Amino acid sequence: MAKLWGGRFSKNTNAMVDAFNASIEFDKRLYHEDIRGSIAHANMLGRTGIISQEDNKQIVAGLNKILSDIEAGEFDFSVELEDIHMNVEARLTAAIGSAGARLHTARSRNDQVALDMHMYMKREVTEIMELLIEFENALLTLAKKHNKTLMPGYTHLQRAQPITLAHHLLAYFNMLQRDFRRLQGVWAGADLMPLGAGAIAGTTLPIDRFQVAKELNFGAVYGNSMDAVSDRDYVLEFLSFASITMMHLSRFSEEICLWSSTEFGFIELDDAFATGSSMMPQKKNPDISELVRGKTGRVYGHLMAMLTTLKGLPLTYNKDLQEDKEGFFDAIDTVKFSLLVYKDMILTMKVNKDKMAAAVHNDFSNATDLADYLVRKGLPFRQAHAVVGKAVAYAIAEGKLLTEITLEEYKQMSPLFEEDLLVALQPEHCVAARTSYGGPAFALNAKQVEMGKEIVREQKKVYNQLKKKI
Repeated sequence: MAKLWGGRFSKNTNAMVDAFNASIEFDKRLYHEDIRGSIAHANMLGRTGIISQEDNKQIVAGLNKILSDIEAGEFDFSVELEDIHMNVEARLTAAIGSAGARLHTARSRNDQVALDMHMYMKREVTEIMELLIEFENALLTLAKKHNKTLMPGYTHLQRAQPITLAHHLLAYFNMLQRDFRRLQGVWAGADLMPLGAGAIAGTTLPIDRFQVAKELNFGAVYGNSMDAVSDRDYVLEFLSFASITMMHLSRFSEEICLWSSTEFGFIELDDAFATGSSMMPQKKNPDISELVRGKTGRVYGHLMAMLTTLKGLPLTYNKDLQEDKEGFFDAIDTVKFSLLVYKDMILTMKVNKDKMAAAVHNDFSNATDLADYLVRKGLPFRQAHAVVGKAVAYAIAEGKLLTEITLEEYKQMSPLFEEDLLVALQPEHCVAARTSYGGPAFALNAKQVEMGKEIVREQKKVYNQLKKKI
């Protein structure tokens, strides 16, 4: 098959080179953006008189027919035609003749693929925004349900202070809130229209780039043709967002794995979101969380691969930039699946409230509250810390908890201890008393949930506004 660019070549491309050079196996997912962008380009060529109105109509009709064929599964993609652009153009020219051959006037595959990627990015950003919102809502639903579900909070994976499951979940809500903000930045980076930059230096023909941008709902047009075709910052921005979001999900995954273990027993995953062992019939494995945790490294790899690919490229286009797609597409698929499956997984998991509560009633995580008790009585914190440290050492030696030491024993450690001490040591009181802004007190968590709902409502407004612009 003759190459559309093959005029100056005297030999056919080696079949091995064809296979290595081709990107159609992965960039065919850009077909919708490629055709839509070509229609906008053809309309601009027609309006500016660069091509005739008749050619414009034939091209648009032909492209819409190709779109229908692809969506109906009636389009055979060819490796010899390398990419989605040339596959579409070859089919168009075969169908409508010379009019189809005029479509590529005043553009290069360089700015064409950049356009496709920008448009595809914008569409995927809105879909991921929707998934983020749904996952945030799931976290808020669980947080409201478990506002008074006590559990240990950890530092260094050692029990630190009593908190609630709601407070723990709301920490992840706040992470996702920042992820949503970053995703808005990704949209802004993708909302630049590159078509009309050509391969490097634009065109001598009287094109109207702003007309194309308006038809395709772009907010701005690249102001430098060289930057337009070589820029992949928006891909890096997405991969950075994806890496941070996956890191958040990976941290949550680690906790799901811990909490669902026999040693913790804080939760039990629904059977639909767990797997078994081919050898050990008693096993119930948190494979989804483990896979999300594992795939996080893969997304990190895509970011590093893209950074490495770009770091030594001279302007403008180099074939290296073809490597922007596979990792990008894979990162999109991974983030979308992870957000979707996590929402359903956490909403269906069983929370073992009694096991969580037993944990905070049978440890020393109330020690800081004991020190705060002495501070309220007037003792400097450092001295209070020392007194409580000795109390903990005494309790361990005696095989007791802090709540099991008698008032008489406490008074031997400090005369400031009084009868209200035992109330202050109860985990429920410890949590309720932590009323500093952002703390886990029941009333504060309830407010945080309501604030979270308002944040999500604002995010939905952003999502709805951006969805109209894709």
